[in-house]
Amino acid sequence: MNKILDFYKGKRVFVTGHTGFKGSWLVKILTHAGADVTGYALEPPTNPNLFSIIGVEDQIHSVIGDIRDYDRLREAFQEANPELVFHLAAQPIVLTSYEQPRYTYETNVMGTVNLLECVRQSDSVRSVLNVTTDKVYHNNEWCWGYRENEPLDGFDPYSNSKSCSELVTHSYKSSFFDQKGIAVSTARAGNVIGGGDFADNRIIPDCVRAAMAKQPISVRNPNSTRPYQHVLEPLSVYLTIVALQAQDSALQGYYNVGPNDVDCLTTGELATIFCQSWGEGQTWEAVQKNGPHEANFLKLDCSLVKKTFGWQPVWTARQAVEKTVEWTKVYAAGGDTAEAALNQIREFFSE
Repeated sequence: MNKILDFYKGKRVFVTGHTGFKGSWLVKILTHAGADVTGYALEPPTNPNLFSIIGVEDQIHSVIGDIRDYDRLREAFQEANPELVFHLAAQPIVLTSYEQPRYTYETNVMGTVNLLECVRQSDSVRSVLNVTTDKVYHNNEWCWGYRENEPLDGFDPYSNSKSCSELVTHSYKSSFFDQKGIAVSTARAGNVIGGGDFADNRIIPDCVRAAMAKQPISVRNPNSTRPYQHVLEPLSVYLTIVALQAQDSALQGYYNVGPNDVDCLTTGELATIFCQSWGEGQTWEAVQKNGPHEANFLKLDCSLVKKTFGWQPVWTARQAVEKTVEWTKVYAAGGDTAEAALNQIREFFSE
């Protein structure tokens, strides 16, 4: 994996959504690898936020802008003249998509169109990755994992808009990028956890807030099953795809990225692991909330990405929770969170 990071040294990289949770970790890795990074995103979506806490802003060219603003995006893109592109900008919360469906579609669908338009008009781009979600599939809630050739049709506005983003990417690939020799893939990742996620309506951030307030954790759907992985797992796959397809376009495709089956856990099981890792007598309790529809069971078949790139998950779900708690306790104690993040990156990529 160090060879993958070596590839990025000196490369011009454009990252949308760089101020978000995943984007901040990605930019931290890229700057550690010596890349020349331009980020384009809204202001960090939470307060506090990982982007500010781990100090990546001073290490990149950060442009604050809306992915829906094509003119501003194009200006930033042309100035960056990137070779490699990671598209992470999104409205990523299912419950928010019920409250703001139009905004969700504008961001997740037209935002993708805007980004791919910039790529289409570029002479410098070699490799593009659109990061979507495991929720793009028509979910029958069956017990086996979805494969990349299953029908796309997310239920809620978030999941459905990400399905649309996939289809937009497929069209641009066939219509434009194949002829220009630009490699493009999508990555459909499962639920990610890690230090510095402060989002609302996510189980680990909810656990962290409750633990820091010394209160029981409220768990909304303790029996719903999801594939959980540390945020560095999918990011390592994204970096691998973009690097290797830049060198061999035959590797481009549509890839599921998730943990091994053993790490598909119920929300209650994940909360229990968190409480054990946190210590201090931390507990959780189930609460009844009559919210909108959320899938009860979802699992991915990740054999394609494993076969194509020889990838295997590095950390188990339990280790992912432990690493999250480790970073969070540094943050809670007012410690060096940037160094704590870098230490986890070094450890992960050395294993």
